[in-house]
Amino acid sequence: MLWALVAGEREPARLAGLARGSLRRKADELMSALTGRFLASHGSLLRQLLDHIESLDRQIATVSVEVAQVCGPFEEAVAVLETIPGVGRATAEVVLAETGGDMRHFATAHPLASWVGLCPGNNESGGKRRTGRTRKGNRWLRAALCEAAWAASRAKGTYLQSQFRRLAFARGKGGKKAAVAVAHSILIAVWHMLTHRVPYRDLGPLSLTSSEPEQGKRVLVRKLERLGYQVSLAAKVAA
Repeated sequence: MLWALVAGEREPARLAGLARGSLRRKADELMSALTGRFLASHGSLLRQLLDHIESLDRQIATVSVEVAQVCGPFEEAVAVLETIPGVGRATAEVVLAETGGDMRHFATAHPLASWVGLCPGNNESGGKRRTGRTRKGNRWLRAALCEAAWAASRAKGTYLQSQFRRLAFARGKGGKKAAVAVAHSILIAVWHMLTHRVPYRDLGPLSLTSSEPEQGKRVLVRKLERLGYQVSLAAKVAA
C-alpha cells in the first residue's frame, strides 16, 4: 500500500485491496485511514523512508549470513534451542554468542539466571520483602529472552503460554512481570538442554494446575468471579 501511494495511487478502495493477511478483514477501516491529502512531497519523503528500510533489511540479511557461518560448529545446539516455544534462530544465536554454549561455567541453572539478571532481587528487612525487582545482568541476552517470552505467550497449548497467562492474571502490569518470569523459565530450560544436549519437552498447559490443584482452583474461581459469577464448589461424588 505504501509503495502504491509512492507510485501515485490515491483511490482508497484500490489501496485497501492491497492488504494482506488479517488486514483484509479491516477493509473499511483501511479505506477510512487511506482517505485524505497525500501530496507529491509526502510521496518523496515516503520513498526515502522505504528505501532506507530496504537498505537496512539488506544489511541485516548480509550480517545474518555471516552470523550463520560463524555458528556453523554450533548448529546442533541451535537446533536444540529452537525446540523451545518462542525461541527462533536469532534468539538461539544470541544465547550461544553470550554464553559460548558452554554451561560448565555455571554449576546450576540458577547462577546462570543471576548472571543474566532474570532472577528476583532479595530485598528483605524485618521479615518483610520490600521488592522482587530483578537485578542487573547481561542486557543483550535478557532482552532476547524477554522477546522470546512474548512470542511463547502466543504459542497455543504450551506450558509457557499457560504460565504467562496465569502470572499475567495474578500480577497485571500489562504482562511485563509475567514475561520476565517466562523468560526465566526459558533460561532454566536452556541450561538443562545445553548441559545434557536434549530437546525441549513441553509439560503441557495443564501441568501448572495439576501440580498445584488448590492454587489452580483459586485462580479459576477468581476468573469466574471477575466475570460476575458467584461461585460455590462441591467435591464430585465418587461413582
